Amino acid sequence: MNERTCIVTRQAGEPEGLLRFVAGPDMSVVPDLKRKLPGRGCWVTADRLHVEEAARKNLFSRAFKAKVTLPDDLGGMVDMLLARAALGSLGLARKAGQVVLGAAKVDSAVRTGKAALVLHAVEASPDGVRKIDQARRAVVWQEGPSIPSYKLFSEAELGLALGGTNVIHAAVLAGDTGKAVLKRVVALDRYRGGSPEDRTMIAATGDLDDAAEDTE
Repeated sequence: MNERTCIVTRQAGEPEGLLRFVAGPDMSVVPDLKRKLPGRGCWVTADRLHVEEAARKNLFSRAFKAKVTLPDDLGGMVDMLLARAALGSLGLARKAGQVVLGAAKVDSAVRTGKAALVLHAVEASPDGVRKIDQARRAVVWQEGPSIPSYKLFSEAELGLALGGTNVIHAAVLAGDTGKAVLKRVVALDRYRGGSPEDRTMIAATGDLDDAAEDTE
């Protein structure tokens, strides 16, 4: 896969570690999360810190070699789009029967190695998270898969995506659907400054989109 160059750091990287932006017909900067929009594109390291620095320093105009306009909160817009994509993939996983809810079912899915990832609502109690973390560590100790865990969404957001109420703990089961969810959850976690070990999970999910040129 061809490398691209971040307009902030000027360092090259693979597309899954960067976010693509294009200039729209009205010369406004548009996030291109799927890397498929037509037109000249530029790339920014895929976290909010670098997106906001690019906006603050007006680096998009330099990259596009033209005066462009920015949304009032580009960093927030990208966060919203990434969260929407992750929640949408969760909804598809639920419809496919690939999600289990509740602490007991999540614990079982983890201990049997069937879970691709675990999600905790931000309201989850430390004790509830700790018990499932113990199950995750036990699986690794038994030479099973390392199952990542994330706390990115509120109870209300998870409930809306998963069609339930009081959704505090959820697990997405392994398989193609789980890989699709994991890809989007990792991207959101990385954008929000997730831990370095979780960021590396994006490579394991594979890149589902075609690579785009640095400046087309």
